[in-house]
Amino acid sequence: MKKENAIVLTKGSLDTEAAKTAHGLIRGGDRFHLLAVIDPVHAGKDAGEVLDGTKRNIPVHGSIQECLDCGTARPAFCIIGVALPGGRLPKEWHSLLIQALENGISIVNPMHQRLATIPELNQAAQKSGAALIDVREPRPLEELHFWTGDIYQVKTPKIAVLGTDCALGKRTTCSLLKEACQKKGIRSEMIYTGQTGWMLGNRFGFILDSTLNDFVSGELEHAIVECDKATFPDCILIEGQSSLRNPSGPCGSEFILSGNVKGVILQHAPFRECFDTLEGPGCMIPSLADEIEIIRLMGARVIAICLNLGHAEEQDGVDCQQRLEEQTGIPVIRPLEQGMERLVSVIQGFIQADDPETTVTQLNTRARI
Repeated sequence: MKKENAIVLTKGSLDTEAAKTAHGLIRGGDRFHLLAVIDPVHAGKDAGEVLDGTKRNIPVHGSIQECLDCGTARPAFCIIGVALPGGRLPKEWHSLLIQALENGISIVNPMHQRLATIPELNQAAQKSGAALIDVREPRPLEELHFWTGDIYQVKTPKIAVLGTDCALGKRTTCSLLKEACQKKGIRSEMIYTGQTGWMLGNRFGFILDSTLNDFVSGELEHAIVECDKATFPDCILIEGQSSLRNPSGPCGSEFILSGNVKGVILQHAPFRECFDTLEGPGCMIPSLADEIEIIRLMGARVIAICLNLGHAEEQDGVDCQQRLEEQTGIPVIRPLEQGMERLVSVIQGFIQADDPETTVTQLNTRARI
């Protein structure tokens, strides 16, 4: 896949959880080569350093024009890098996108609202020849798949990265784990289920929240089956969405049941009491022990717990990690702080347990029919 030059708009939100699409693109991907981030609040900084303190040579500019005037490569695409309230584009974003379109830069839109339905954006795109790419545009009915049971023919170990809430970093953990496994010689593939996963260039998957409900199970099955047939991986990692019991969007049973998943990495924010944005109704996040038990009752087991510590002090995170590991008897990992080495070891153990007589080395070299 040839990477296309792109810039990402965060409009003052680069250092917030709302910019999770931008964060994924800053960390890497195969579809776009990120030239810059447009964010007036953080202009003059390196985007990687704003994200996690790691310099990635991705400059932050205060405006699109400033980026175009700096003399670097010209972007072909401008990506909306934040999740906006209600999935709609606020009026104050229109002028920013029109500026990109007038410079012949196509817009990649990860939100629910279709940009083609906004007259001034549609007019600007037609005038310049730039494209409006609505990533969440529902696919035609004839392209969708019902669940068939073919998933039971997939013998490759499957691991879903689920969460106790949304906006926890499930996709980030899934992406980083895929890369870390591959570096260790474990042929891993990732099934994306959200718009950012597609933008990162993952080959197999679908966008769950723009898929008709009747076809969600079938699309998940189809993506896994096609991945297995095409790549013969040692393991398949599946990006989860929302959480099992978030009342604004419960999700997770499909991955376990329709995907015939036996292993779960559970992403958890131990210092978060209520579901994201649901503090008002007082919707409390259930206990970690309850979530682990529900997953067990659905026929899978939690093989690792990954922590999103938010803005907690480092020592508080270390203490929490040790406490949860003692309480659950399950490996607890702080992926952004500790890296992926221990989690890769967990994956190796899961693969071996799935076929006790097969070593990871044999898995890497075996002939697949």
